[in-house]
Amino acid sequence: MLKYFLRRLAILVPTLLGVTVVVFAIINMAPGGPIEQKIQQMRFGGGGDSSAQGTSSSRGSEQGVSNEIMEALKKQYGFDRPVHERYFLWLKNISTLNLGESFTYEEPVLDVIVSKFPVSLQFGILSLIISYLVSIPLGVLKAIKHGSGFDVATSFILFVFYSIPSFMLAILLIVVFAGGSFFEFFPIGGIQSEAFDELSTWEQLVDRFHHFFLPLVCYTIGSFTSLTILMKNSLIEEIKKDYIRTARAKGVTEKVVYMKHALRNALIPIVTGLGGFLSVFFAGSLLLETIFQLDGIGLLSYKSILSRDYNVIMGLVFIQSALFLLGNILSDFAYVLVDPRIDFT
Repeated sequence: MLKYFLRRLAILVPTLLGVTVVVFAIINMAPGGPIEQKIQQMRFGGGGDSSAQGTSSSRGSEQGVSNEIMEALKKQYGFDRPVHERYFLWLKNISTLNLGESFTYEEPVLDVIVSKFPVSLQFGILSLIISYLVSIPLGVLKAIKHGSGFDVATSFILFVFYSIPSFMLAILLIVVFAGGSFFEFFPIGGIQSEAFDELSTWEQLVDRFHHFFLPLVCYTIGSFTSLTILMKNSLIEEIKKDYIRTARAKGVTEKVVYMKHALRNALIPIVTGLGGFLSVFFAGSLLLETIFQLDGIGLLSYKSILSRDYNVIMGLVFIQSALFLLGNILSDFAYVLVDPRIDFT
């Protein structure tokens, strides 16, 4: 088993390198870039040197800056070197956990990304916990009452929830419950009030609940359906197996059959999915963060792509890819813990 996980870890490194090579090549081939963005700022801000523009080359004249300014910008952003040299320099910096400096924020990339964690991390963890706390008991209950009115009604409700786009639900909730047209139960924007630090502990909890409720509903509503149906189908499949029939033949009660014998094996597909819990560190939705005015990872990714902030883009890709690959390894590990019969060797 140890050899298997060591092999997986060994494969992780070249896989991660492959992802970064592809993304680095794509963003460098895409039109526009930080230099062009800076030139636009200079042009609209009057930062260009008119005397130098008269002596610039055709390309410099078209862009409204002199060759000297162009060369200075290239050197500032590191574009005075070939693409492969820039990639290996970035790779060298990554080995020391140096993600570079953001062209837009003019701060270390790691600081920029960490500053967006409070929103994405809190919503990611809460949505994951709520999804499992609701879906597993509901899936078990649906399996026990399979074919009943309760099963049909809850399935209908779940698929209705699944079919509603989260951003449309967000707009509807704002209109109805956040002062849009009807009620004003919940605030819009941010994760806490301006006077949050002056509130008591209980008032802080209530304030955070008010800010979290509507976005959290939109984050989690689509995840209930697949997880619940997976739990239900997995448990039903286990109940049909021979060891369950043997347990019933011995006079074991239905409660013990479901909750002790069948449930553990039925949880295998559910528990292995927990390996992806690392992704909650970067849970983000551009539309939800825009609608609810939340400054999280989703909005950061979108703004970085628009502004061609290559260092932030590469930093996000690197961290998200590493967490995803580590999550897959943890899923295998959880699989073995839940079902000791499995041997990857």
